[in-house]
Amino acid sequence: MVIQQLPWENESSTTIFILVGFGNFPELQILLFVLFLTIYVLSIVGNLLIILLVAADRHLHTPMYFFLMNLSMLEACYISNILPRMLASYLTGDSSISFRGCVTQWFFFVLLGSTECYLLAIMSYDRYLAICKPLHYMFLMNGRICLQLTSTTWMSGLLTSTITTCFIVQLTFCGPYEIDHFFCDLYPVLNLSCSDLYVIRIVAFVLAFLATVPSFTLMLISYFCIILTILRMKSKAAQQKAFSTCSSHLTVVILFYGSLFVVYVVPETNRLRELNKTFSLFYTVLTPMLNPLIYSLRNQEVKEAFYRLARKFHNRIS
Repeated sequence: MVIQQLPWENESSTTIFILVGFGNFPELQILLFVLFLTIYVLSIVGNLLIILLVAADRHLHTPMYFFLMNLSMLEACYISNILPRMLASYLTGDSSISFRGCVTQWFFFVLLGSTECYLLAIMSYDRYLAICKPLHYMFLMNGRICLQLTSTTWMSGLLTSTITTCFIVQLTFCGPYEIDHFFCDLYPVLNLSCSDLYVIRIVAFVLAFLATVPSFTLMLISYFCIILTILRMKSKAAQQKAFSTCSSHLTVVILFYGSLFVVYVVPETNRLRELNKTFSLFYTVLTPMLNPLIYSLRNQEVKEAFYRLARKFHNRIS
């Protein structure tokens, strides 16, 4: 009887990688640890606060804030997939990661990243319906449809992640084993492989294109229609309210998609390869931190919900 060897059981499964991260600046290690720890704490606390506010305040039980709550949950998981491992390496000095750990990190990175692409597109479509089709909004964006759209984003992200991971587990590595990145990103890992990479590079490009370009195009169309509708409004107060509800989401979109597009869709050059690590910080670290700050500081309804929750908590302990 012949026992078939599984991808996890080949020689790559015992490979140990070294995540170089920002090790080129040893004199900044303590500063980087404090900086990234602060970012991580702010991100987790901020996103959990958004989740709590939306869940607890009935005034925020609308499609817009339902999607925002999902985005906050996603962002909290997203940054937790990257930063704790980096922070541990600063504390212990051990930057090694096993092949299985690397593949696991990549799986959740793609799952959460591609899901965020689709979710941001749905959030822009939601704003389009709310501003351009207000009379039909509650019919077109009811609770059942919101759940279906959210489930679809997660299933699409899972499919994208599963496909790329199936290719990665079949790779073999012949050394060196230093990944010039702060997490197991695809292209830095592929650069270390001695396997034939033609197919996986094509598949990765196509999947990245499908996750970013159609979603970004939908957002551009949605916001083009939104801007036209806002400009036709006669009331300055109505225009200001409409702009305020959209500007927060648009800020997150520009930060996230801009950096993601440069890293995964724009053809790789020597100059871009050097900058990719820096660009990656925007969508892996800064966006999860800025998301709750942008939505709370620029959104009056979220501020009011926070004040109501604070007063309720104060009354209970008084």
